[in-house]
Amino acid sequence: MKKLALLSAYDKTGIVEFAKKLEARNFQVISTGGTLKKLLDNGVKAIAVEDITNFQEMLDGRVKTLHPRIHAGILAKRDNPVHMKQLSAENIQPIDLVCVNLYPFKATIEKPGVTDDEAIENIDIGGPSMLRAAAKNSQDVIVLTDVNDYDDYIERYDDNKLDSKYHRHLAAKAFRQTAAYDALIAKYLTNEEFPDKLTLTYEKVENMRYGENSHQQAAYYKQAISEKYSLANAKQLHGKALSYNNIRDADAALRVIAEFPNQPTVVALKHMNPCGIGTANNLLDAWQEAFDADPISIFGGIIVLNREVDLATAQKMHSIFLEIVIAPSFTDEAYDVLAKKKNIRLITLSFGSIDQNGHDEVSVLGGMLVQNRDLLHEEPANFKVVSKVNPTADQLKALAFGQNVVKHVKSNAIVVTTDTKTLGVGAGQMNRIDSTKIAIDKAQPKAGYDKAILASDAFFPMDDCVEFAAKHGIKAIVEPGGSIKDQASIDKANELGIALVFSGKRHFKH
Repeated sequence: MKKLALLSAYDKTGIVEFAKKLEARNFQVISTGGTLKKLLDNGVKAIAVEDITNFQEMLDGRVKTLHPRIHAGILAKRDNPVHMKQLSAENIQPIDLVCVNLYPFKATIEKPGVTDDEAIENIDIGGPSMLRAAAKNSQDVIVLTDVNDYDDYIERYDDNKLDSKYHRHLAAKAFRQTAAYDALIAKYLTNEEFPDKLTLTYEKVENMRYGENSHQQAAYYKQAISEKYSLANAKQLHGKALSYNNIRDADAALRVIAEFPNQPTVVALKHMNPCGIGTANNLLDAWQEAFDADPISIFGGIIVLNREVDLATAQKMHSIFLEIVIAPSFTDEAYDVLAKKKNIRLITLSFGSIDQNGHDEVSVLGGMLVQNRDLLHEEPANFKVVSKVNPTADQLKALAFGQNVVKHVKSNAIVVTTDTKTLGVGAGQMNRIDSTKIAIDKAQPKAGYDKAILASDAFFPMDDCVEFAAKHGIKAIVEPGGSIKDQASIDKANELGIALVFSGKRHFKH
């Protein structure tokens, strides 16, 4: 007796060739709907599922394979005499191979203007049911969900290598497929921001050479429906593959530059912290501002530019070692200059805004923290002047620039900036005064320090930061406020004659 293979594929790539190979190996192919028609039209002697079930499909195709004569054939354990006796009594033949891929729910919901009715009609029911049944009974049934597995299965069949390990591998793959499919549907239908059950699905982009350190293994995954403005949608034009740390740094830099869409801006980033940010009327000047902010730390850094890279800017960047340059595009001349260096990565990306509805997930031992994103863009209109001295209009612009930078610096974070560039960054210290000292020490020698302001990601727990800043020439400070000792900082600002502004919003970044 021939073995039975049930084929039902929305993606019909390679299905005819696979079916013919099965026929040549003494399989009887059974199929449904469009798959059956394609097989018959191409000379495969397939039979319809209805010939097995003696039941016509109904409800516009919603019910085709949901039938005991199908599922009993898949689920019967071959080594269980009771199961096999029941099959025999009902004249049901075991199904030995199930090859199914599912309705395109993902592609459907990605279409502009898709309606709920259209999305719901593309939720597959029979397909996942057959995959789960075959995967549950994987010791006896081959389950295929991936076009790329067709040839591998045939080779293994011919070489008699269909061992239990291979069966289990395919079963796990099938359950991952149905789990991912259901997770995508659940996300589409969910209205709660933080549901009781969080179901996430990601697709592997690539295995990485190693993780954060060379002794750690790692892989890169993207969301099943990836955000448009993300590294997952970038195109690498030149250079070797990105490392784990490259991806994290590049992602951080993309988040920073999204703060400044209206002017040519350059962000230089190193180890998850911006080391230089510059905005100007043209890209070359913005580059120079970012470079001058920290010409030491920029070496080996990640550079993101929000305008097409021109020849003059490329020539400047070519003069130092850079890991990655990301931009909307490169002129041909700019690309030729930068690509002379073998190890630099050149990447293009369609720039835009960060998804307002997105969440950030952080793994912790045994769990995950999920929060909506800190997309608050600071504006002077929201500031409250708490000192006797009022900031000037230029200082207010600089204070807003500083707050939009400091939110991307690891806490405790202090930045010293003008209204167009960073001068000094103090990041990740265990107390705020040390961050203040680092930022001011870096900033003081630089041009523009006479107009510098200081921005803090969180309140001052005491007045020492205000005092240190004032003694080193800072004339205006912005911090969130909210400490029980706020008055001490206000009094110190008044004593030393500087403007102190409360933003009212903290921007911790751990």
